[in-house]
Amino acid sequence: MSKNKPPKKKVVVTTTNKKAEVSQHKKPSGKNTKKVKPTVSTKGKTRKKAAVPKQELIFNRKNYLFMGIGALLVILGMFLMSGGAMPSPDVWDESRIYGFRRTVLAPIFILAGLGVEIYAIFKK
Repeated sequence: MSKNKPPKKKVVVTTTNKKAEVSQHKKPSGKNTKKVKPTVSTKGKTRKKAAVPKQELIFNRKNYLFMGIGALLVILGMFLMSGGAMPSPDVWDESRIYGFRRTVLAPIFILAGLGVEIYAIFKK
């Protein structure tokens, strides 16, 4: 910017939708116009809601129960697989890491949990 010209001022212009305001007060003319019913405020009165058909959920109580059991089995398998820290950094104990619990039992629990989850999803 040069020193001779002052900076331009920012102007914020707010507009309202005049057509929407006018159309509420005038009667619609023409064939393709929609008739809009005015809303009535009812202070202190309760309005009955239109009867909405009740929608059934995809899964029922048994499905969610099986999903919970499957999730618990997966979490239990992960818990069984955790750990493995050596008591001393100078000693290597192979049985702590490659034991039956971590290599066989924990994966069985995880796979059983995933199987139960699949069963819960496809059960009707």
